[in-house]
Amino acid sequence: MTDTFDDRRRGLEQEYFNRKDKEALDRLRAARHEEARARGEEMATMQCPRCDGRLHDVTYEDVLIDRCDKCHGVWLDSGEIEQLAGQEDASSRWLKVLWPGRKDEG
Repeated sequence: MTDTFDDRRRGLEQEYFNRKDKEALDRLRAARHEEARARGEEMATMQCPRCDGRLHDVTYEDVLIDRCDKCHGVWLDSGEIEQLAGQEDASSRWLKVLWPGRKDEG
């Protein structure tokens, strides 16, 4: 029976330290972002998969997408293409031009 309590205590302890580590990383990221903003730089998120440029967050039709500052490639995270397709209306059928075989849902 004591093994169960010891395991539970260790699990809670590990959960506590994981939460504290996450909070510390969030504070560090926020501080780095504020420092970059104070210097007038836009915070780059990661390296471009295509070239050696950096990806920057760009808002396009209320969806946050990543765009390379060097090759100007656009990279979408999981679910972003669905968000953009859901916002498509009769006046902006740009997705049909890029994806002509797509069937309308409705």
